Amino acid sequence: MDSIKEKILEAYDFRHACKEFDDSKKISEEDFDFILETARLSPSSFGFEPWKFVVVQNPEFREELRKVSWGAQKQLPTASHFIVALSRTNKDMKYDEKYVADLMREVQQLPAEVAEGKKNAFKDFQENDFKLFETSTALNDWASKQTYIALGNMMTAAAQIGIDSCPIEGFNKDKVEEVLNSRGILEDGHLTVSYMVAFGYRKADPRPKTRQSIDKVVTWI
Repeated sequence: MDSIKEKILEAYDFRHACKEFDDSKKISEEDFDFILETARLSPSSFGFEPWKFVVVQNPEFREELRKVSWGAQKQLPTASHFIVALSRTNKDMKYDEKYVADLMREVQQLPAEVAEGKKNAFKDFQENDFKLFETSTALNDWASKQTYIALGNMMTAAAQIGIDSCPIEGFNKDKVEEVLNSRGILEDGHLTVSYMVAFGYRKADPRPKTRQSIDKVVTWI
């Protein structure tokens, strides 16, 4: 058990925000399928999976994104694989939308009476617990937060098999969505951009990892 813990911590120490990749090295199909599977299996609030992952391998499309993504100038041209993560909007994630009903019925395979009870609980959660209808952006922001769980899982899984990554929020969201909309990727407003993440193999070793001490970030009560 101690050896497993050591290997996990080694992966966390290995992982860093890789700014430039060795473009001569490519991730195998098997390894990248493994990374994507950790995203698919990630947890989400109520299990409603408010995400979609767009793997961008087309060089011309990457160049379009690079022009509106100041934080991905080196990653987009050099990464072996590049993902734009999308979250579902209020067109899908409101308690009474078709997406939620279909997911409960077809994916979670809930009996009708159980699904109705879960829908009512979700309604109460959205309206009262998290107050997701009080602003025009609250529900979309809540859904986007779920997608970051998958991001952490993908990057950790990649590090555990020696693959580097870089999470990216350095982009103009409106302009990136214009690029994606030009190809119909956002499905008529049902999806919006959460983040980007690049995967590959580091071109150079990073500087040593810096973090606050455990007593600075943890409080026991």
